[in-house]
Amino acid sequence: MDLRKVGVRALSGIVYCAVIIGCILWGYQGVTLLAIVFSILGCIEFAKINHDLDSRTFPTLILDVLGCVSLCCLYVDYIFYIWAAIMVFRFIIELYISTDNPLKGLSHSMLTQIYIGFPMAVMTWISVELSPMILLAIFFLLWINDTGAFLVGSLIGKHKLFERISPKKTWEGFFGGFIFCLIASALFYIYCNNFFETDKIGANMCTWLILGALVSIFGTWGDLIESMIKRSANVKDSGNLIPGHGGILDRIDSLLLVLPVFGIFLALVNA
Repeated sequence: MDLRKVGVRALSGIVYCAVIIGCILWGYQGVTLLAIVFSILGCIEFAKINHDLDSRTFPTLILDVLGCVSLCCLYVDYIFYIWAAIMVFRFIIELYISTDNPLKGLSHSMLTQIYIGFPMAVMTWISVELSPMILLAIFFLLWINDTGAFLVGSLIGKHKLFERISPKKTWEGFFGGFIFCLIASALFYIYCNNFFETDKIGANMCTWLILGALVSIFGTWGDLIESMIKRSANVKDSGNLIPGHGGILDRIDSLLLVLPVFGIFLALVNA
C-alpha cells in the first residue's frame, strides 16, 4: 500500500467534503453555486469522455454549459425560457459547425442536459423550496453508503455485483453499504431530524428508512451507469481534478441518479 497515495486521497476527500458542507450551510446561494460548478466541470468532463471536445465542437460545449447552468437557476423568473432559447440555438448551430455526425452531437447535448443539468435543477429546487439541510442529509447518506460498501467489500467481498461494468464491486459490498445507510437513516431520524429540517417533508422513521434505501440502491446504480459510460468510451476516470478520486463526475455519479429519484419520491409522498 502506497501511504503517500492514501494520504493524498484522504486529504483531497476531506477538502471536497468540506467544500460541499460549507456551500450547503451557506444556504440556497451556496447550493446554487455548487450546482453551477458541478455543471460546468461535469459538462467538460462528459465531453472529454465522449471524445467530443475540439475546436469545432467548442461552441456546442459552451451552449451545453449555459443550458445546464440555466437549469441550476430554474427558481429565477423566466429562466426556463432562456434555457429553451439556448436549446433551440443549439440545434441551429449544428448546421454550421461541419461535424461528421450531427446526430451524435445533438444526442450528446441532450443527454448532457438530462444527465447533468436536470439533477442539478432538482438540487437547487430542494434547497429553495424545502431546505438545503435536506441535501446535506443526502450527501451524508451517500458518503456513508460508499464507506460501508468499501469496508465490507474489502473485507469479505467475493461475489461480483456487476463484473461486466465494474469488476471490483461485490454483492457483499453493496449490502454492507445498504445496511450502513439504513442504520445511519434511523440514527439521523432519532438524533438529527430537526437539524436536517426534514420535518418540512413530514419525515418519520419510515420516510428516513425509505430515503436511506433509495440512496443506497440508486446511488449504486448511478455509480454503475457512469462506469458503463466510461467503459463504452474506453476511459478509466472522468478527469483528474480531485487527486486520488478522479474527476467531478466520478464523485457525483451517484448523486446524479439519487436526486431525480428523491424528487419523484417527494412528489409521491406529498401527492
